[in-house]
Amino acid sequence: MNPSSIMSARDLEFLLYDWLQVESLTARDRFADHSRDTFDQVLRLCQDLATTYFAPHNRENDLHEPTFDGERVHIIPAVGKALQAFADAGMIGAAMDYEIGGMQLPHSVYTACMSWFHAANVGTAAYVLLTTGNANLLAAHGSPEQIDAYVRPMLEGRSFGTMALSEPQAGSSLADITTRAVPAADGSYRLFGHKMWISGGDHDLSENIVHLVLARIPGGPEGTRGISLFVVPKLLPDAEGNPTVHNDVALSGINHKMGWRGTVNTAPVFGDGNFTPGGEPGAIGYLVGAPNHGLAQMFTMMNEARIGVGLASTALGYTGYLKSLDYARSRPQGRPVSARGGAQVPIIEHPDVRRMLLAQKSYAEGALALQLYCGKLIDEHRTAAGESDRARAATLLRILTPIAKSWPSQWCLAANDLAIQIHGGAGYTRDYDVEQHYRDNRLNPIHEGTHGIQSMDLLGRQVTLDNGAALAALLETMAATIAAAIATADAELAEYAAALEAATGRLAATTAGLWRAGNPDAALANSAVYLEAFGHVVLAWIWLEQAVTATALSAQDRPHAAEWETFRQGKRLAARYFFRWELPRTTPQFDLLDSGDRTTLELDESWF
Repeated sequence: MNPSSIMSARDLEFLLYDWLQVESLTARDRFADHSRDTFDQVLRLCQDLATTYFAPHNRENDLHEPTFDGERVHIIPAVGKALQAFADAGMIGAAMDYEIGGMQLPHSVYTACMSWFHAANVGTAAYVLLTTGNANLLAAHGSPEQIDAYVRPMLEGRSFGTMALSEPQAGSSLADITTRAVPAADGSYRLFGHKMWISGGDHDLSENIVHLVLARIPGGPEGTRGISLFVVPKLLPDAEGNPTVHNDVALSGINHKMGWRGTVNTAPVFGDGNFTPGGEPGAIGYLVGAPNHGLAQMFTMMNEARIGVGLASTALGYTGYLKSLDYARSRPQGRPVSARGGAQVPIIEHPDVRRMLLAQKSYAEGALALQLYCGKLIDEHRTAAGESDRARAATLLRILTPIAKSWPSQWCLAANDLAIQIHGGAGYTRDYDVEQHYRDNRLNPIHEGTHGIQSMDLLGRQVTLDNGAALAALLETMAATIAAAIATADAELAEYAAALEAATGRLAATTAGLWRAGNPDAALANSAVYLEAFGHVVLAWIWLEQAVTATALSAQDRPHAAEWETFRQGKRLAARYFFRWELPRTTPQFDLLDSGDRTTLELDESWF
């Protein structure tokens, strides 16, 4: 198994097969056509595609970002070639149903596949992320006609998708959107409004672009209850059914970001009369599902995108870690403190560099395990034999989604920061990839719901729904891991089990205490701290799961047994680091939350 500086094939193998046991999914009807062999073939294919088509233009994508000349968006040719290779391999719909052109891969395996592309070139992979989410939403909520007209072309790579939510005056506050959808006599709608921050909003990478647009039908309820969802294609069919008639969708400009520069980010205008399909202004759109249910439907794509952003954050942190590890092994500088001369040693021999590498390893490998676990929950929700098992998987996925999005966005960004530090003066030059990885990852605490929004969702909604059923299910799952660790009779794992048990106790008590007074303003004032503490407890659990699996792993019966033994010891070392260096961060955070601190509530803005 040749190592890559993009992603670790060995870690993916360990997580998928040794830990998550995804091969067992092939006993279920949905995955009966698959086997360990087909999973491995797809994973190798994705490694090859990412290495051959995505990674080579990552730097070019950053240096030569999309431009807009007032009429067309221009993107470097390598982006289109990579996306065409991805589509030709059938990967856009790899986890979707056979009936609409998918492969019916387990979502856990598909998540592992996508990690390669996000790590290789997040700017190009974003078009896939958006298109797959768009297609999944329409497959779930669209009519058969909409699936035929829009989903099948997306899976074939002939159309790409967007999600058009935000507006200049609204941002994340979707209750304040003003885009209108006026009913037409033929059952369609004419849309009028301005959107902002729409990734993939215009380009020539595909024959068509399928916009999913949130808008209001006049006379509907105020706030989020009056939002509907519409399919608005960039190009409408002509008399022969070919997409050649330009819909009334135009750009007022494109946004230039510090990262993800290869993903064109647009400010589209719907219905300004730049084009007049049917001789009238207004962008022609088609209602998805029932009126005024648009936000609930869009959450299908939004939650998928949140986990997708978490995976992108993870992948960027992971590839930065691998590259800084290579650099630390090859860069000679300095000598051990006790040395009185002699040759310089590789910087990996210095304890502080090892500390930074261990931190990166614990963040990146922990985050990757969390992302794959969420993928497995999706598989369980879809295919588990018992209704209670399916419901439990959905419950766990619901409470873990804010963590899966925000924890990697914070801590894999911290890993990228450490990767720059390990490179020293070279780290902040454009000669090394780690500088770009940091800029790319800095967008992710904002993408698809900011850190603060995720924290309010977690504390304000997820942990309180159904009398705390989701938190109870998660704590129960963690308790099973604690018991499994103790059962190994391994002293080090017992130490970690005790630490996790104490942390879960604090989490449960703090959560109850925050809501005891029934004051939402006070409870949510420090929700970001709650999210960070909650996330570290979750990752400690994930690391205990990995450590238990690694301890039981027998490397002797595998090819390259010595390499597997080294890998196994590395997992245990990273777990030790997380429990001794990272989990203790939560103690002062829980103390602050338990104190009911009101600093942010009681300040006067003039004091700034």
